[in-house]
Amino acid sequence: MRAAPVARRRARLLGAAWLLGLLGACTTPPAGGPPAGAQADVPAAPLKPLARQPGTPLDAPRSQVPSVRYDLAIGRAEGDLPPDDGAPGDQPPGEVYERGGASWYGIQFHQRKTASGERFDMGAFTAAHKTLPFGTRVCVRSLVNGKEVLVRVNDRGPYAAGRVIDLSRAAAEQIDMVGLGIKQVALTLMGRDGGRCNGEAVAAAGDAAASADAGGIDALAASAPRKRMARASHRARK
Repeated sequence: MRAAPVARRRARLLGAAWLLGLLGACTTPPAGGPPAGAQADVPAAPLKPLARQPGTPLDAPRSQVPSVRYDLAIGRAEGDLPPDDGAPGDQPPGEVYERGGASWYGIQFHQRKTASGERFDMGAFTAAHKTLPFGTRVCVRSLVNGKEVLVRVNDRGPYAAGRVIDLSRAAAEQIDMVGLGIKQVALTLMGRDGGRCNGEAVAAAGDAAASADAGGIDALAASAPRKRMARASHRARK
């Protein structure tokens, strides 16, 4: 009678052991492979070289903003000039008196009175400057294309920041700045003995009044390098 309960307990224990072994087999990953549901490591594809971009075509639109060349403001040294051919007025270009923006004015001021009392003529080669004496002859050199024009100061202005001279329309057309509005320029003063501008000799001052005015211009032109040196020294001390 006792053998039957013992046999039943053994059967239960064996059944429990078998069930535990079956559950352990389900949770143990198989040897030599990834677990079920996991992705195997795939080698990354090699990087491809970037395609070469084509160069800018020759007929591509260009920027309309003019580039400023300040080297155009530097006059050539005497040794850079061609041999003297005996013609008068072959001296080297004068010292640059001032650099900055140039603007122009035309039809809206035509025939109005200027600060000197003259009537403004937009077809004449005249200009406005804040401080230069009336009658001063100035060679205006474009720092964009190197073109030059000789003008006579007969008005005051411009008073906008960064501008040093206001040209008549005719003078502005001479250096191709009408379409640009404002252009960077360098100013060279023509003194008593004249000089050169736009590749031509500028005549010396003729009458006594012009000669007296030109004498003052000579002093202004001579003081320009000293003013620049003083400004440079002041900036260096800062």
